[in-house]
Amino acid sequence: MTTTILNQNKKSWDKVAHHFNGIDALPSYGPFTQTEDELGLFEDLKEKRVLEIGCGSGHSLLYMAEKGAGELWGVDLSSNQIAAAKETLKEHSHKLYCAPMEKDIGLSKSYFDVVYSIYAVGWTTDLSCTYRLIHSYLKPGGYFIFSWDHPLYPHMKSDNGEIRLDGSYQKEGVTTYPNFKGEDAPVVIPKRKMSTYINELIQAGFSIESVIESDVSEIHQAMEAEVSDRYYSLYKAKKFPTTMIIKARKM
Repeated sequence: MTTTILNQNKKSWDKVAHHFNGIDALPSYGPFTQTEDELGLFEDLKEKRVLEIGCGSGHSLLYMAEKGAGELWGVDLSSNQIAAAKETLKEHSHKLYCAPMEKDIGLSKSYFDVVYSIYAVGWTTDLSCTYRLIHSYLKPGGYFIFSWDHPLYPHMKSDNGEIRLDGSYQKEGVTTYPNFKGEDAPVVIPKRKMSTYINELIQAGFSIESVIESDVSEIHQAMEAEVSDRYYSLYKAKKFPTTMIIKARKM
């Protein structure tokens, strides 16, 4: 089942990759969300070895390069995303791998100062395995930062501006979207509770330092939020966080 989901998601991501060129990349943590400039979760990156899980078009790694990172590494399921990332990073030395985040592809253990993921970790079909691998990649004292949809956000439906709970937050599983980004590109996305993301980090050996249920960014604070029933909207984001951001450390 896991292999089937990964193969389907890879095929679909290859089809829709062009929609995400430069989208949800640092300093952004996600839609309407507080930025790294506001939160300051990353420490001094000069000469640090950094690995991005779900590197997409490479724009977050480019941000890392601009902050002085010493080594740029990335993993992504989509070969088209990897191709885009190589183009984005053509002026910088980098190592990119097309592979599932759940698979041990032989990346160096206890090697990286920082591992991070911007709106990608939630795609994993095996959260426990992914966390354990990330923990193994980090040096002692290294840290992991990731952002993803706030686990309750997909259940917050807007109907003419009235926000209601849809479905069961208690029931974990998967959701299938037959037309991702409006294309014939079915994807399967796991549904997990906030406690699952946190407890699996603890089980993998991490010490959790920050859990942020993000407010809207400063740039959006002063904007008028018109009523909108879109999945991501400023109207919804001002009432409920779109995004969770977690920082955890390998001790």
